[in-house]
Amino acid sequence: MSLIMTPILICMIALAYYIFVPEEFKNNNKKNYRWMYSLDTLPYFLSACFVYMLVKSQLAIANFLDKGTYTNYAGYMMLIEGDAVSYFQNFASPMLTYISAAVYLIGFSFLLIFTFLLLMHTQKLEVLQEYTIAFVAIYLVALPFYIYVPVSVTGFTLPTVAPLLYDLSPIILQGVTIVDPFLDNCFPSLHAALSIMAMLMIFRTDLTRFKIFSLATTIAIQFTILYLGIHWITDMIGGFILAMVSYFIATRYRVTIIRLPETIMSTFERRTELVDAVNSALLSKGLIK
Repeated sequence: MSLIMTPILICMIALAYYIFVPEEFKNNNKKNYRWMYSLDTLPYFLSACFVYMLVKSQLAIANFLDKGTYTNYAGYMMLIEGDAVSYFQNFASPMLTYISAAVYLIGFSFLLIFTFLLLMHTQKLEVLQEYTIAFVAIYLVALPFYIYVPVSVTGFTLPTVAPLLYDLSPIILQGVTIVDPFLDNCFPSLHAALSIMAMLMIFRTDLTRFKIFSLATTIAIQFTILYLGIHWITDMIGGFILAMVSYFIATRYRVTIIRLPETIMSTFERRTELVDAVNSALLSKGLIK
């Protein structure tokens, strides 16, 4: 599925550059690109890679902890909300399903990736730091839920809800199971948490046109996760709470969190310098060779 989505995302990012990047930054591309690929942005690339590896390793982690498909908490979701989510499919149509699938698969990915690139290109370092912190925090909180509190998708749990996304194509089903092996990564909803968080971060900038786009896309994503037979309403609420908590932590404690690795590195450097000084002294006295 990535072979299909990647060129589409690249074209969307190229088009979005001309729509959403302010003119003053377009006129200074050389400087902006040089800053984007400098050591200043390296920690954020590494954070994104860390999250990607974390997602890819979910199955290995679940197997290591002996957490298989025999545990499922979808029954509790039914006790909480019944089949209320089925109302979102009362007006289902092929056209709406295709549009919703595009928003869920491509619109969501584009929102996260382009937000990251846009913050880098416009050199909004503080918001970029907050976005990265919140992004990583959401995954770190959600992963234990997916391993220890698995909840099956509504389309394969409720008889009144059709798995509209997975019925579109075997390629889609295969692609989704790469990051969600048992189709039970429901609570909390990452689509809800990450899209809402990204929108909140964009609203901390002066990028007016992308604010409007992010708001519309985020609202559309909340609809699609319920309409396509994937998430429960409780999942969306959990994702909203997770987005708000991660946003609060990132914006309130950004300086402290960013300073932590710097403190660790400076401590390591001081200890290394001390060890080198001791070794030099011992070597000069002939105590070591």
